[in-house]
Amino acid sequence: MSYKSINKSLLFKVILGIILLWYLLFSLPKPLFEAPTSTVLFDKEQQLLAAKLADDEQWRFPIIDSVPNKFEHCLLQFEDAYFRYHPGFNPLSIVKAFVTNIKKGHIVRGGSTITMQTLRLARNKKSRTVYQKIIELILSTRLELRYSKDKILQLYTSYTPYGGNIVGLDAAAWRYYGRSPHQLSWAESATLAVLPNAPSLIYPGKNHDKLKTKRDRLLDKLLAKKIIDSSTCYLSKQEAIPDRPKHLPNKTQHLLQHAMKRGYKGKQLTTTIDRNIQLQTIHILQEHSQILQSNHIYNAACLVLEVDTGNIVAYVGNTSQKKEGKGYDVDITMSPRSTGSILKPFLYAASLQEGSILPNTLLADIPTQIAGYNPKNFSLTYDGAVPAKQALSRSLNIPAVRLLRNYRFERFHELIKTIGISTMTKPSDHYGLSLILGGAEANLWELTGIYASLARKLKKANGTPQMHMPNFDAKNNTSKKYDCNLNSAAIYLMLDAMLEVNRPSQEEGWEQFDNPQNIAWKTGTSFGNRDAWSIGVSHNHVVGVWVGNADGEGRARLTGTRSASPIMFDVFRQLDTNTWYEIPNSELFDIDTCLKSGYKAGKFCDKTINTLVTEKGRDSKTCPYHQLVHLSKDRQFQVNSSCADPLEMIHQPWFVLPPVMEWYYKKNHGGYTVLPKFKKDCQNEEEKIMEVIYPKNYAKLFIPKELNGKKGKLIFKLAHRNPSTSIYWHIDNEFVGETLKFHELALQPSKGKHKLTLVDKEGNRLEQFFEIVE
Repeated sequence: MSYKSINKSLLFKVILGIILLWYLLFSLPKPLFEAPTSTVLFDKEQQLLAAKLADDEQWRFPIIDSVPNKFEHCLLQFEDAYFRYHPGFNPLSIVKAFVTNIKKGHIVRGGSTITMQTLRLARNKKSRTVYQKIIELILSTRLELRYSKDKILQLYTSYTPYGGNIVGLDAAAWRYYGRSPHQLSWAESATLAVLPNAPSLIYPGKNHDKLKTKRDRLLDKLLAKKIIDSSTCYLSKQEAIPDRPKHLPNKTQHLLQHAMKRGYKGKQLTTTIDRNIQLQTIHILQEHSQILQSNHIYNAACLVLEVDTGNIVAYVGNTSQKKEGKGYDVDITMSPRSTGSILKPFLYAASLQEGSILPNTLLADIPTQIAGYNPKNFSLTYDGAVPAKQALSRSLNIPAVRLLRNYRFERFHELIKTIGISTMTKPSDHYGLSLILGGAEANLWELTGIYASLARKLKKANGTPQMHMPNFDAKNNTSKKYDCNLNSAAIYLMLDAMLEVNRPSQEEGWEQFDNPQNIAWKTGTSFGNRDAWSIGVSHNHVVGVWVGNADGEGRARLTGTRSASPIMFDVFRQLDTNTWYEIPNSELFDIDTCLKSGYKAGKFCDKTINTLVTEKGRDSKTCPYHQLVHLSKDRQFQVNSSCADPLEMIHQPWFVLPPVMEWYYKKNHGGYTVLPKFKKDCQNEEEKIMEVIYPKNYAKLFIPKELNGKKGKLIFKLAHRNPSTSIYWHIDNEFVGETLKFHELALQPSKGKHKLTLVDKEGNRLEQFFEIVE
């Protein structure tokens, strides 16, 4: 044979070999298995939390990560002792099976290896004919070339039927024994190893004796092979066969739903959930739910986050009662709900950061009407003036609305969107000033994420902590990231204000939360008592609670303090809350402020106190309420150079509020001293001694109809520094009434523009304008 002929022959063989190798490697389908799998959630310690049936109604967990050593020994000794050595088929086993079956006249023994059985499972259990056996034999060699022995074992154990609708070792271990396959005993491993041999005939709960006989025979074989000792063999045989499949845990039903929506459907997920905290939180919500139901309040949700990581350690999307039609299946954590007052801390922090207020700056708490908007405090009362820090801790509405007007609702709308709230999809004009009182919606998911991120930024003030929404994936944080426009100084002062335990007196029950725990907390109650919020921040955790009815029905006693806070504090009691945040000294500065007004101290402040403020707070406005007044020698009157000798005047600093603020403030502050009146013979006094509470100058007013259909009246209100004086009321220069001490008058002006004139008995005069519209 010529040299060329040899080369051609060799080339032909090489090409043929390459084609054959390609066929062997790539002719198998990829992926090998296409059956749907269950969605499975584990806690951070790999304990099963919840699972959902695959789309074909089978309990088929995703492919097992590794085959447990005990189970592998049991499986190989029962099914394929030479698995680690053969190329996909075992010629000796095939010959033995063929001879045995010929002698018996029917099939009593199979010669299939685990590799061949894996192929049969992948090919949807083709009939066990000689032809199909030949196909499996050929394909098994290809499978061995493509996958490692360990991978083939994983595939086999993950797709083997274990009776009923249970497929795969993982699902079988949890359904029959309530634990991971890696935690199974020798007896349990042996039981599951023999089950796939005849899953439709023998499974726990049926044919116990046959199953036990097979298991014990396998245990004897393990003993003979010296895989286990005699004591282990004996004790294993004493273990009972499980009666029936167990129910799988369902401790995170709503997190399972949420995970499936986030792309984890059909996957196995190790979550950040702490099983102990999760179970305790479920128990706490169930206990409180029994009480809430007596007031026809049926739904509640709670999230617990770690501050350092933003990881969720407890996720309870709703209470889990059995009554129909109460929305128990709704995951409230993701449902947009009216915010109530829960956004107020963000406005407080933003105002501190820009220096428009200091922690104890007095804010007006008086009857207020802004472009037809008339906010009310929850208590329907007024303090006149209240420190900003206290206004936040007491959740007063009027100071918050007036603060938002100064900050501008457009800016605040942009701020809260920037820090992570995505549910406010309408322009800022749609919400207006009601934005701070629940005029917009947010969900528990984003709110707890924001509070945790702000706390994390404060905790790592000198670093660059990542701001993100809550995370539940222990291996891969894919949560939404965002920027934070609030600095550590403002965040610290915000939490410091929320640390105060004083709450509105009308929300009874807050006193029970006066405890040594260091928790900054804020409540919220939406209009109509439809939503109750409570969010707390400790050094290590954030706990957020929502309570209400999923269908939006309001209840009279549904408030943040009464309904949501007790749950929040009970959850905190299982957590470490003793330490507190370090002061970000590099971003906070000491200045002197007026003790009474909270403003930066001016030259007439008689008492000052050292206060921590933000960088821009150092340049804030000096106190407008402390002024130098000139008194008569007996200190009974104010005087000026027109009525007193300057050498005989007494010059004294005085804390003076505007008339309306003063009128309400002095009712609640017995120590407040009203300025003395001017002497009668003094001239050119510029003192503002009276102020209209309602209506404001140039206001447009609407007179409503009474229940009987007749036209009603408007209540005009005035504040005067001297409450004992008489006030004479005029509309369009016509006298309409007189008031003494209590300056309120019911009037029914006609449609159109009017002038209101007020004159006291000393002759002081005040004019302003209003319009009555239909």
